[in-house]
Amino acid sequence: MSGYTEAMLALLAINFVVALAGYLPLAAGQLNLGVAGFMAIGGYVSAYLTNTYDAPIYLGVIAGGLVASVIATLLAVPLLRVSGIYLALATFALGQVIQGVLLNLEVVGAAAGYAVNKHASFGFIVTSAAIVLGLVFFLTKTRFALYLTAVKNDPVVSDLFGLNVKITKIQAFALGALIAGIGGALYGHHFSYLEPQNFNILLSIYIALYVLLGGTQTIYGPLAGALIFTLLPEVLRGSDQWRYVVFALAVILIMAVRPQGLITAQLLRNWAGRTKPTEAK
Repeated sequence: MSGYTEAMLALLAINFVVALAGYLPLAAGQLNLGVAGFMAIGGYVSAYLTNTYDAPIYLGVIAGGLVASVIATLLAVPLLRVSGIYLALATFALGQVIQGVLLNLEVVGAAAGYAVNKHASFGFIVTSAAIVLGLVFFLTKTRFALYLTAVKNDPVVSDLFGLNVKITKIQAFALGALIAGIGGALYGHHFSYLEPQNFNILLSIYIALYVLLGGTQTIYGPLAGALIFTLLPEVLRGSDQWRYVVFALAVILIMAVRPQGLITAQLLRNWAGRTKPTEAK
C-alpha cells in the first residue's frame, strides 16, 4: 500500500469517527457546530500527555476523549437552554472560543502549532475507529437510541411520557464530544502535528454535512456522508480549482434529490426485504 493510499484511508477512518460525533447530537435534534473544537481539545490533551508524561498513545486518546466529554457536559447546561438555530450559533461561538484559547496557549505551541512525538500507526487508527463504530452501533440498538429519536421528534410529548429531556440532550451532547475528542487525538497522533487552524468552523460544517447529507435516521448515513466527502475532493483533485465548483454542485444536487439524506431507515428496510431469502413452500 502506498503512503498516499494509507494516509487517505487513515483520514477516512478518522472522518468516520467524527461523523458519529456529529450524528449523536443531531439524533437528539441538536445541530452542533462546535465539533471541531472538541476535536481540538482531545487532540491537544492526548498530545500533551504523551509528549510531557510519556503516556501510551491509547491512554492519551482515551484521556483526550474524556476531557472533551467532561468540558462538554459542563457547558451543555447553559448551551442547551436554547435550541434550533440559536444552539447552532452558540456551539459555533464555543468552537471559536476553543480555537482562540489554543492560539494563545504557549504550553502547546500557540499559533505556531504543536508537534506530536508519538506516532499512531495505520493499524492503530483503523482498530480504534472500528471500536468506536462498534460501540456506537451497539448504542443504536439500546433504548437510548429510542430516547434520542423521541426527543428529536417531539420533546414536549417525550417529557409528558416521563422522559428526562434535558438529561437526554446533555448525554447526547457529551457523547458526541467524547467521540470528537477521540477523533482529534487520532488525527494528531497519526499526522504528528496539531495547529489550531486545523480545527476551524469549516471543519465543523463539513462534519455536519457528513450527517445531514448522509442521513440522520441511521448510523450508516453519517458513514456514507463521510465516505463521499472524503474521497470526492480527492477524485476531483485533477480538475484544479473546478473541483470546488463540482463539489458544491454535488452538495446542492444531493440536497435537492435526497433532502432526507442518502440513507434512510426506509431505504434500509427496502434493501433488507429484497435480500431476504424466499421461504420454502
